[in-house]
Amino acid sequence: MRNKKRSGLAITTIILITSLLFTACSSSSNSKSNDPSGSAQSGESSSKRVTLKVEVFDRGNSPAGATITDNYLTRYVQESFGDPNNIDVEFVPIPRSEEVEKLNVLMASGSDVPDIVFTYDTNTFNRYASQGGLTDLAPLLEQYAPNLTAFLGEEILQYGRYEGTQYAVPAKRTQLGKYASFIRQDWLDKLGLPVPQTTEELYNVLKAFKEKDPGETGGQVIPMAMTVANAQYEPLLWSFIEPLTEEQTYTLTQTLGSNDYPTLLPGFKNGLQFMNKLYNEGLISKDFALDTDKKKLGEDVSSGKVGFFSEDDVNPFYENGPYATLQENVPGAILKSVDVFTNSEGKHAKPMYNPNGMYIMVPKSSERAVEAIKYLEWMASDDHLFHMQNGVEGENYTMVDGVPVAVENPTEEALSRLFNSGDMAIISNGKQLGSDELNLKARAMQFPPRYQQDVAEAQEIANTDLIQPVVMSKPIEAQTKYGTTLQEKFHEMLVKVTMAKPEQFESVYESMMKDYMASGGQAILDERTAVYKEMKSK
Repeated sequence: MRNKKRSGLAITTIILITSLLFTACSSSSNSKSNDPSGSAQSGESSSKRVTLKVEVFDRGNSPAGATITDNYLTRYVQESFGDPNNIDVEFVPIPRSEEVEKLNVLMASGSDVPDIVFTYDTNTFNRYASQGGLTDLAPLLEQYAPNLTAFLGEEILQYGRYEGTQYAVPAKRTQLGKYASFIRQDWLDKLGLPVPQTTEELYNVLKAFKEKDPGETGGQVIPMAMTVANAQYEPLLWSFIEPLTEEQTYTLTQTLGSNDYPTLLPGFKNGLQFMNKLYNEGLISKDFALDTDKKKLGEDVSSGKVGFFSEDDVNPFYENGPYATLQENVPGAILKSVDVFTNSEGKHAKPMYNPNGMYIMVPKSSERAVEAIKYLEWMASDDHLFHMQNGVEGENYTMVDGVPVAVENPTEEALSRLFNSGDMAIISNGKQLGSDELNLKARAMQFPPRYQQDVAEAQEIANTDLIQPVVMSKPIEAQTKYGTTLQEKFHEMLVKVTMAKPEQFESVYESMMKDYMASGGQAILDERTAVYKEMKSK
């Protein structure tokens, strides 16, 4: 957890960057680049070669012989899009782990910012839009991007609007489900226990795992692995939320970053109390508060210490991932996908992704807005997106029942071809094959054959009883202002309340909630309530 001094420094930095951003955006507000008919970006003349700068995430995973700015896909973009349009496409790397911070600095600089930037963070997008830092893309989409517009549709495009203006092109998600849970089937078999179907049944299984240690861990058993990452605690906490009225849904939800948080919803306190019970009975990871990157969870699952955990639906099944390593370390180990957390209505309620992925934006200072939209339109046309996501037929994939199936034992050249595919094919989060059924099937078939059925089952769980994201009629300024601080406060509350002595639960909870509300939670509640009343009055 960050201390108060560090949090204060972070807030000061954000305020400074926001001030610089506003200044930079304002100074360029009269640029020709924002007039689709202006000569600076008309795109009609091909006599003058121009440069289009495009952000790309750098994950530090470039294979030998390639860099994040010079690889198969960057060359494909240049040869297929850039050269025919007399455009040099320059990719600007930004570390994925520092995405928002680095983008803030670039946006504040004005002159050094790429022509195409993006973020997953809703509040970051809203901040840029509210301060006049982004180009209105609606006329450009209408003039230059019929395929892109059709590909996204109104359902997706609406997420890129701020107070009615199209300031972003939202990427389209193929997978809306987030989470599944996993249990050691071989432990259940050894103890003669059925697969748990409810929260109560899971609790009894966890107690049996602790008391009987079916994995013979020598007292190191972790009945339920926990971290402070969303994938571990959200399925549990949201299952305790009571049925909501429309007003409660709109007013009491707190949207921080790209996620809805249940902090003020009825039942949230009960969920925390259950976590407190699990912790004090030794049923969840003792040092979960320190596992901010899920590294310890992966190690504990792989070494055979963990009986149950929740996770992003397909994460355990990657090649050389936790399940594969577990089976190497513990012959006969079986992880089974399960859906156990039940709410008061008997449903396995869990959050879902917004149908949009990242927000793709063109800064107001850019003189290449037309070229930027043409680039996205190119990606949505012909088979360019398919090629960027799947590579070369026969080398990267073969077609099976309309689905591109990854080639087993591909060459090093084929592997390096797609190492950054997800970060280059920016108009889509996930592979797009024309239907949800094919998209999910294709996603499963990218995994090792021995895990494809497991992936299919996990995906089905992730897409069951989904909780819809709450979309307000206008951006909530208080969420943009306090979102980062409140995310830290939420995690601090989660940790301290969970780890409190049972007799101290009430006092710790009340203290942490009071701090949360004073740090911006009340401001968000008040503003959402006002916006809801405005929505209902129309």
